[in-house]
Amino acid sequence: MPFDADSFPAEHHNRDRRRVARWLFVMCGMILVMIGLGGATRLTGSGLSIMEWAPIMGAIPPLGEAEWQRLYALYQKIPQYELLNKGFGIEGFKRIFWLEWTHRAWGRLIGVAFIVPLAWFAWRGMIGRRLLPRLGLLLVLGGAQGAVGWFMVASGFFPDSMAVSPYRLVVHLALALGLYAALLWIGLTEWRPARVPAPPGLRPLAVLLGVLVSLTILAGGFVAGLRAGLTYNSFPLMDGALIPAGYADLDPFWRNLTENVAAVQFDHRLLATLTLAITIWTALRFLPRLGNTPAARPLFLLAMAVLAQYALGVMTLLWVVPVALGTAHQLLAVLVLSAAIVLLHATRVPSFQDPSCPHPKA
Repeated sequence: MPFDADSFPAEHHNRDRRRVARWLFVMCGMILVMIGLGGATRLTGSGLSIMEWAPIMGAIPPLGEAEWQRLYALYQKIPQYELLNKGFGIEGFKRIFWLEWTHRAWGRLIGVAFIVPLAWFAWRGMIGRRLLPRLGLLLVLGGAQGAVGWFMVASGFFPDSMAVSPYRLVVHLALALGLYAALLWIGLTEWRPARVPAPPGLRPLAVLLGVLVSLTILAGGFVAGLRAGLTYNSFPLMDGALIPAGYADLDPFWRNLTENVAAVQFDHRLLATLTLAITIWTALRFLPRLGNTPAARPLFLLAMAVLAQYALGVMTLLWVVPVALGTAHQLLAVLVLSAAIVLLHATRVPSFQDPSCPHPKA
């Protein structure tokens, strides 16, 4: 018989909240791996190797030579094969196939790892009534992410296309990051529901940094979608200029922000530089005043992560986006976002009761 978490004594509720938080942190780790796999599939051109969307039967890999040949024949019909991989043979196809299959299989595993514990925790009454609908919504959005992923992949089947649509790629990335951020935020709230006042002025800067980090990552999605990192491989100038000559070539102007290689790369550089400058300034200003408060560690880690990410981004650009560096750059971006979210959570405005906690003293 299921229990009602809201009738538990406070000590039981606190213990259950920690258990739920650990599960959510594990889910964040799995999504982090998923984002890394997604970056690797994009950089290696593996994402278009599976031409079918089979949410259930697709979990079974090819079991014989006839099935391999059938899948290879499907791949040979799309432009990427003709324009990029023509003649690389069945062994070459298998190399890119296995990476994309692993990417999709990991997504299915994430679904199982979310649904089964969610059902268990809900049945045991370990999730409060206010939190359960939020987790249910995230489950629906997570399922929709599979459909969005196929919507993105299908754009690579268009004539003369060697890759997916940058717009669809950014939507896919944004949804993944949104799910990650929501799970991390809820996990942090379950782990530490109490709020500690932050020094005046830190909260607005934490919000600003969260916005800048998010915009920089989304701008990086357009860089990835347009393969803009394969050009202008110098730093800090772009072909000898601070602002590249072709920045505003497209008409109307807004198209440059998402479709012009020069503008997209410049905007990503600019946002990254602003994020770095404001992060370092914030750390220098507030770290000496934070002492051992909850905001001290995330602010320090954010500053270190942003510095490392900026340096890694420059290295990735100068070395013309090798797969290992490109994948690491994408993974570190998620860690930067994580530090920004933890800082935002640590600087929440104090209140009597966190909305996700049914017990005022929990």
